[in-house]
Amino acid sequence: QFDESGGGSVHPGESLSLSCTASRTLGRDISVGWYRQVPGDKREWIARINSDDSTDYAASIKGRFTISRDVAKNTLFLQMNNLKPDDSSAYYCNRIGPIYFNWGLGTRVIVSS
Repeated sequence: QFDESGGGSVHPGESLSLSCTASRTLGRDISVGWYRQVPGDKREWIARINSDDSTDYAASIKGRFTISRDVAKNTLFLQMNNLKPDDSSAYYCNRIGPIYFNWGLGTRVIVSS
């Protein structure tokens, strides 16, 4: 189970920092990532961090979002800068698929002027 937090309502161009704490020990050897989902759409992957701490991002957020983690605290982070209205979504964290752990409730981000 994951517990995501840090969402909120912001204006375009502003920033938010999301956190995700896992109830189980993830370990550095597990690649984990952030996903987002708008109601009615499929959940999409947006960022990942691998066992060697390399990262990868979806084109839609590359250069604006940064993923990081604290392995000792089982916590994953997503720094989101220069937010756009299209970033409005519920954000979730999980391991990288195709096999996932139980999903958390997510944290909602609203970007609106």
